[in-house]
Amino acid sequence: MASIVLASASPRRAELLRQIGLSFRVCAADIDETPAAGESARHYVERLARGKALAVQAAEPGAIVIGSDTSVVLDGRILGKPADRQDAADMLRQLSGASHEVMTAVAIAHKNACDSLVAVTDVRFRWLSDEEIDAYVATGEPMDKAGGYGIQGRGGIFVEELRGSYSAVVGLPLRETAELLADAGYPVWETWNSRQESRNE
Repeated sequence: MASIVLASASPRRAELLRQIGLSFRVCAADIDETPAAGESARHYVERLARGKALAVQAAEPGAIVIGSDTSVVLDGRILGKPADRQDAADMLRQLSGASHEVMTAVAIAHKNACDSLVAVTDVRFRWLSDEEIDAYVATGEPMDKAGGYGIQGRGGIFVEELRGSYSAVVGLPLRETAELLADAGYPVWETWNSRQESRNE
């Protein structure tokens, strides 16, 4: 089988791939992540996921490259990673008591093809007090996360309801990733016992 390369430095995406039994290398993509004028959030995350996968595949032509991107979308507006602590607190106040969408795209570049899917998850926050927002921001956890929170960390206590893919909110939609890998000739389940069998031979 071809080798797998993750075109992201995100430790959360790497952990999700390990969770489903994949062996892979990390080669973070360096692309311009500026949204285009009038670009929809869905198009934006898919464009970036594909761009990351294709950028790394250009240097790794024999590999299967996984690219991904996540955006938190509130009332049609993309909430990116906070610029500073004040920005993080402002984002959390906007999300408090409200529903938002988390859009995560995954793209697989292999040989001469690049296929992608977008998972959209609806998330609703409970009301947050100023004191807990300030305490959360002080932990530093919001600073490298779209929308200013991490559902797999302390920010998980803010979530009142989730409809869709939990793993997509963390950073990588596992069902869609496995589907695209299978389409690329790399069914995830076929790897689960192969390394054990090779060690027993």
